Amino acid sequence: MAMTEQTTNSADDQPSGGMTPGRIMPLLIIVVGLITFFVLGGHEYLSFATLAEHRGALLEWYAANALLAAVGFWAFYALAVAFSLPGAVWLTLMGGFIFGTGMAMVLTISSATVGAALIFLAARYALADYLHAKAGGMVRKMEDGFRENAFSYLLVLRLVPIFPFWLVNLVPALLGMRFGSYTLATFIGIIPGSFVYCSLGNGLGALFEQGQQPDLGIIFQPDVLTPIVGLAVLSLVPVVYKKLRARKGHFDKRPVDKGPADNA
Repeated sequence: MAMTEQTTNSADDQPSGGMTPGRIMPLLIIVVGLITFFVLGGHEYLSFATLAEHRGALLEWYAANALLAAVGFWAFYALAVAFSLPGAVWLTLMGGFIFGTGMAMVLTISSATVGAALIFLAARYALADYLHAKAGGMVRKMEDGFRENAFSYLLVLRLVPIFPFWLVNLVPALLGMRFGSYTLATFIGIIPGSFVYCSLGNGLGALFEQGQQPDLGIIFQPDVLTPIVGLAVLSLVPVVYKKLRARKGHFDKRPVDKGPADNA
């Protein structure tokens, strides 16, 4: 009886699912889509030169098909993020150029959030259980630490583009972040960067007339980056507060040494 109970408990401790073809199918689709994009030369069209060459046709088509253009742009942007295609900056610039800053922000932020959510779910479904089963103690400690302050950490990674967007999409899924927190942090965190590039795209007309190219490193200029970093620092305040509170609780619980008078 004891052996039966022990066997049952051991089976319950095993993570559900494994590296089966069905579970990795979503990631396989993403990989195949990414390879197909490059084979067909899609990356060659996401450039400033292409946008400058076809700017007139794009504006005319948008004027005649405003709703279709907005829906098509939104869908393509979401798929580009979900498939981790390069050129999201160029798409954001194009959105600002065609739709204006305000509408472009609505389209890019919402579609990027949906695309990021799709790849998050695909990675969690395909790999999270398997990697958790293979993870050592150090990895699980890191997982626990990330979960405790996941929203703040992800918000910082979204606000300050230190790491590639696709990598920041995957890591939270593998470290067990909640889907709701991931989606909200993504939505909030990409707003400042989207505003910068949508505004830059909205002013491309003047650059086209002058034969110049936009400065894609504008987000790293001090007057732009400083307030974004300030927001990132503010997002870490809850993390610091938790750590200080935990340390204070630790010291409050320490036993107080009794003096000779107390022992008497």
